[in-house]
Amino acid sequence: MLRPTLLVLIGVFMVFGCSSDNSLSSETEPDLTDDVNIGTGEVTLGQTPCQGGTASIYPCNGYDLLFQMDLDAFAGGEGNDIWGWTDTVNSREYALIGLDNGTAFVDITDTTNPVYLGKLLTATVSSGWRDVKVYGNHAFIVSEAANHGIQVFDLTKLRNVTDPPQLFTEDARYTGIGNAHNIVINEDIGFAYPVGTARNDDFNGGVHFIDIQNPTSPNEIGGYGDNGYTHDAQVITYSGPDTDYTGREIFIGANEDQIAIADITDKASPTEIATLGYGNIAYTHQGWFTEDHRYFILGDELDEIMFGFNSRTLVFDMSDLDNPVLHTTYIGPTSAIDHNGYVLGDEFFLANYTAGMRVLDISDIENQSITEKAFFDTYPSNNTARFDGVWSVYPFFESGKIIINDINSGFFVVQKSN
Repeated sequence: MLRPTLLVLIGVFMVFGCSSDNSLSSETEPDLTDDVNIGTGEVTLGQTPCQGGTASIYPCNGYDLLFQMDLDAFAGGEGNDIWGWTDTVNSREYALIGLDNGTAFVDITDTTNPVYLGKLLTATVSSGWRDVKVYGNHAFIVSEAANHGIQVFDLTKLRNVTDPPQLFTEDARYTGIGNAHNIVINEDIGFAYPVGTARNDDFNGGVHFIDIQNPTSPNEIGGYGDNGYTHDAQVITYSGPDTDYTGREIFIGANEDQIAIADITDKASPTEIATLGYGNIAYTHQGWFTEDHRYFILGDELDEIMFGFNSRTLVFDMSDLDNPVLHTTYIGPTSAIDHNGYVLGDEFFLANYTAGMRVLDISDIENQSITEKAFFDTYPSNNTARFDGVWSVYPFFESGKIIINDINSGFFVVQKSN
């Protein structure tokens, strides 16, 4: 979702302040007392197949509901980002659920008996913007909350929760940044990249380079801000068709009014590769590479509002990173705003706000053919262009479970229908 300062300009949300310092803390600022309400983790709706186009009240096609927990289950006011973690020791699967006032952790291994293990409260104050990613066995959490920094949480603690839900504490907190809109992690090399920080910081609100190979001792060693503020990004170890960059660490940023591509392999001397625009730019929001690194699939968060067309997804051909070009454009069946999207194999999983999760078939993307093959709509009221409904999805569990976080109605787990 858009940074708060920009949402204020269109009359949607309130502004949160931002600041920055340079220290590492293991303390959280809220008063973690025994009477803090963290919710009970009750399941709102259990396993419900998609039959006749609905699963209970939720429109669907091709996906069954395994269970749903509403926001009250976690004592949260709004949902936001979501990510997942699979414990390599015992193969258990966990959802890491972003809320306005913290992060909730749910064991989803047995979907007939999901377990809400507990909650990590926000580091400072509540905020509608929170983002979480994983490196190894640690979660890294940022927020637009003032002075929040990066919370580091050891996920192996989830193995031994005996009396859930618990009120968790962070294992470290990096405060070399204040607020951040998102955090990106390249697991190949153990670096985290918070983006969307204060626009007046050393990197213009661009990207910070933080070594997290020792997860509880993050160490910033530079950054890149030549293209200004970065709203969201992906960082990959490149293995695509442009052999000039094979094995290089490539940053691709959604920078509000352009896509910015840079080689950040040398952290002391990152270099711009290219910048790229497109027609009807409203707010360049977020994108994801196909697995072969040939195409980059991008969403613009305000184009539906500004220009009045249905959900638009843009596909760029990255065969030549120095000269990327628009390859094709997919227009969805509703006017809902597109948000975060992720690629798994030949499918693109799109969080489409009021239209829910949409699953696009990209198997024939080379021939400019993209089709919708399935969906699960967690916001049945309407499909209009507004900031309600699904914030994000996580499709990367080997079990095939898809976890969804809805701003209004909470946490969903779905799976392909048999």
